[in-house]
Amino acid sequence: MKRLNDFIKFNSSDDYKKKKRTLIPEVLRKGDLKFFKSFSEVFDYFKIKNDMTLSFHHHLRNGDYVLNLVCEEVIKRDLKNLTFAPSSIFPNNKILSQLIENKNVTNIRTNYMSGPVSNTIQSGMLDGILLMDTHGGRARAIEAGEIKIDVAFLATPQVDKLGNGYGGAGKSSCGVLGYAISDLMYAKKVVLVTDNLVELIDNPDFDEKYVDGVLVIDSIGDKEGIVSGTTRITRDPIGLLIARKTAQVIDKLGFVKDGFSVQTGAGGTSLAVASYLKDIMKERKVIGSFASGGITSYFVDLLNEGYFEKLYDVQCFDLDAVKSYNDNPNHIKMSASKYANPYDDPIVNKLDVVILGATEADLDFNVNVTTDSFGNIIGGSGGHADTAHGAKVTIIVANLLRSRISLVKERVLTITTPGEDIDIIVTDRGIAVNPKRLDIIKKLKDNNIEIMTIQELYNLANEIAGIPNPINIKDNKRIGAVIYRDGTLIDYLYAK
Repeated sequence: MKRLNDFIKFNSSDDYKKKKRTLIPEVLRKGDLKFFKSFSEVFDYFKIKNDMTLSFHHHLRNGDYVLNLVCEEVIKRDLKNLTFAPSSIFPNNKILSQLIENKNVTNIRTNYMSGPVSNTIQSGMLDGILLMDTHGGRARAIEAGEIKIDVAFLATPQVDKLGNGYGGAGKSSCGVLGYAISDLMYAKKVVLVTDNLVELIDNPDFDEKYVDGVLVIDSIGDKEGIVSGTTRITRDPIGLLIARKTAQVIDKLGFVKDGFSVQTGAGGTSLAVASYLKDIMKERKVIGSFASGGITSYFVDLLNEGYFEKLYDVQCFDLDAVKSYNDNPNHIKMSASKYANPYDDPIVNKLDVVILGATEADLDFNVNVTTDSFGNIIGGSGGHADTAHGAKVTIIVANLLRSRISLVKERVLTITTPGEDIDIIVTDRGIAVNPKRLDIIKKLKDNNIEIMTIQELYNLANEIAGIPNPINIKDNKRIGAVIYRDGTLIDYLYAK
């Protein structure tokens, strides 16, 4: 794998290469806390100008207004050559496309993106470069001084008069604000944007000592937009078949016992795996130590019913999770750094099992969740590569064929998570185990679990659907790069 500095020159040293983090000093507030009534006042006071880097978080997901409102102010002032560093970009943020086309924003660094902004960048409109991190990698990059944030605009559902911020209450409550903690602590200036100013917050997500200003507006977003994508157990028979097979694999590997830990994605098949695991836990009276990640109502129920002792949460995926975070002391917030920063003894390193999805996998077990099979940007790693590396066993669950397109390719178009971090792929047509995991292969065979090679899965898909014509986008212009959690460049992104 190539290092990123053969593609773009960093502003900082190669601290990210070291086995131990090198932290820059935390940036504490100097002087009195300032209160503002408009974005215009904020821009004037902090002298926001050309060439700066502005950051945002995505906990309101497709309901966020704050990034859009900052974009409107940038358009009014016609600022140029800005770098935007949001933790994720959603279809709701389509106004950012206008800033890219007008050269107001020329570089973007994010962990996930979908919708119109993806299309604009892949059309070649971004003058600079798109860099896509993992969730843990973004925290590492900010804390190591690799991403230098001039002003962080942090949507905050509740703020008190001292400048403390909280995500679990207020009309725009979105729950845990874990992805913004690195921005809070290391940005040169921090502005909390809120629609709910209160007297005092007892247990804040954001400590006032890092906050320079508070902007009070009518609305920071629509919390209903938090629920984007499926966050319910699938009813699809094929998805349930895959989930049942996966739970059986986890059980035969010996993980379903007191104290085990797990994380799933929020997709329907992944949640169905958790449902089948619950049945086993109930039968044997097993209590797990924790579940982690972005939390849904399903894991809230597992916590309330006593199947897990704790939830470690970096982001709430639905409103039941938001309420649980506010009400239940065993629903515990964590920062993105504590979740997945490779140099921060992260929670992901304590996982027994993680269950993840994929748009593509290949014969070397590389997995793609950044682009679709035609090379269109549809997502990004988020915590995919972080959890895959950290967990004792990483399992990919997916249909072997979707609309006659095979999950397994000779080579994925874009590597999101390297094959060295993937252990098992469970499909409706068979189970493949990474040949480097001889221990898993032996255990499954000893327990009469039938397994295939990845080549056999690939051949089976081609027998059923035929061999597809190759798609070559790698002759196109490079418009960005996929960055592994430690700062390694693992693949490029291309124009379409």
